[in-house]
Amino acid sequence: MRAYLDFEKPVAELENKIAELRALAAKDGAASIDDDVTRLEAKAEIALRDVYAALTPWQKTQVARHPERPHCLDYIEALITEFTPLAGDRVFGEDAAVVGGFGRFRGQPVCVIGQEKGSNTEARLKHNFGMARPEGYRKAQRLMELADRFGLPVISLVDTAGAYPGIGAEERGQAEAIARSTDACLALGVPNVAVILGEGGSGGAIAIATSNRVLMLEHAIYSVISPEAAASILWRDSLRAQEAATTMKITAQDLLRMHVIDVIVSEPVGGAHRAPLEAIQSAGEAISVALHDLAGMSPLQLREARAEKFLAIGRKL
Repeated sequence: MRAYLDFEKPVAELENKIAELRALAAKDGAASIDDDVTRLEAKAEIALRDVYAALTPWQKTQVARHPERPHCLDYIEALITEFTPLAGDRVFGEDAAVVGGFGRFRGQPVCVIGQEKGSNTEARLKHNFGMARPEGYRKAQRLMELADRFGLPVISLVDTAGAYPGIGAEERGQAEAIARSTDACLALGVPNVAVILGEGGSGGAIAIATSNRVLMLEHAIYSVISPEAAASILWRDSLRAQEAATTMKITAQDLLRMHVIDVIVSEPVGGAHRAPLEAIQSAGEAISVALHDLAGMSPLQLREARAEKFLAIGRKL
């Protein structure tokens, strides 16, 4: 059964009514409900389009966090062939919050690094809800250095609320690991493309998203801090998260205007969770275009263009 968000209530009522009619028809084969179902389906589609055409930043935050939204491993399974994951940072251990390895994207050898939140309780615990520890970022750095050595483009799939803030992570150098991973992104002599799939939270996202091209799904969010945390700091009231989300300009549309991202990837009507394969294929097309645009650039040109891109943020408003 589909999980509905609070603002989807008008759509939920219509779709539940459709389900009830179909169940009634299955129970009583003599009942003809085709016309009623067709009428309600058209009404539900219109309601869905109307709702998603006017989402507020807070509603987009809810969509970005939807539990049924496709995650990193879904994208890898659909877009990357011959994927071979690598584990460990060669310093401390393995961090399942960061998934990385090598494979082929549309026939082209690539390095893929992503944050996996998990799609059920067991997977979420295994992957620590996509919140990486220092070893996750050191693994990402190791993979980027390997990709650079062998001339392979890097694709980053970003979906995290932020880096893990636990005591152990801080003791093992969380900030230093994030900084070195970010530096590894900037130093790459190969093209790198980042896609914000759902949440792009704080340095946890920047550590793998400092790329030549930053793509962002239509209903994803990207910010230095979560709306709840920002509200707690600014007003000492986490219940003002909705106000914080609006003030912070965390949506793809706002970030494109401010030149923080480069491309908005369209999602199916109703969000990526309603048609995951369609959303994944749209992201695949955008990645393909970005890699094609960067293909003819030399290592020096790629580094200079990447540095200039991030230095220019805030200057071209």
